[in-house]
Amino acid sequence: MRRSRTFEKGARGLRERGSATIWTIALMTGVWAVAMAVVLVGVARVARHRAQSAADLGALGAARIALAAPDEACARAEAIATANRASLRSCSLSDGVAEVAVTVRFAVPLLGPATAAASARAGPVGAVA
Repeated sequence: MRRSRTFEKGARGLRERGSATIWTIALMTGVWAVAMAVVLVGVARVARHRAQSAADLGALGAARIALAAPDEACARAEAIATANRASLRSCSLSDGVAEVAVTVRFAVPLLGPATAAASARAGPVGAVA
């Protein structure tokens, strides 16, 4: 009569039974953690780029009318920032150069709300502010 392999291994073989399941769960947990880290970094980068685009466009819009109508320049920057789903944090004009700072609120999965900020300057060529 032949004994089965399970009985030949003895107690050690019985202890290792199911270890592949544990290793698979550990591997999948690691893959999930890396994937979530990539998603979190991606969401933050997209928000940062949105903020920078809103700041750039706001500064260009304000600089465009800064010399002709300086009282309306920051209002223009705020309208452009709002249209880009950003909040104007600050706006200043100096010799036709507009400096604009904006913030963008966004939601980070699993962590909640966060804010990205950016600033930009625009004005005539050769202007020093």
